[in-house]
Amino acid sequence: MANIPNPGASLLELQRYVSELCEERGFGEEAVSQKFMLLAEEVGEFAKAARKQAGLAVATDAQHQDLNEEAGDVLTIFLDLCNKLEINVDEAFRRRQETNQTRTWE
Repeated sequence: MANIPNPGASLLELQRYVSELCEERGFGEEAVSQKFMLLAEEVGEFAKAARKQAGLAVATDAQHQDLNEEAGDVLTIFLDLCNKLEINVDEAFRRRQETNQTRTWE
């Protein structure tokens, strides 16, 4: 069983953990399209939880979602999708931030 990374783990460590976890649970063969749909679903659940936390109206029959748990689900599915697409999230993040540092924001 994949060991949950320690608090403060790097993005790369989290990405490796998610890779092991998904293989163990049999999600390794899911298509990219399936992973995108699941990511969209989890982002929707995150948005619903954020609405509720902000005191905005939600359907009375809506299942209660915990914002922190939904954030964890979004990150897990996102890292799984990046694994499937062979994207090193740490490298991608750092490269993008280097580019953003040269931009002017108005």
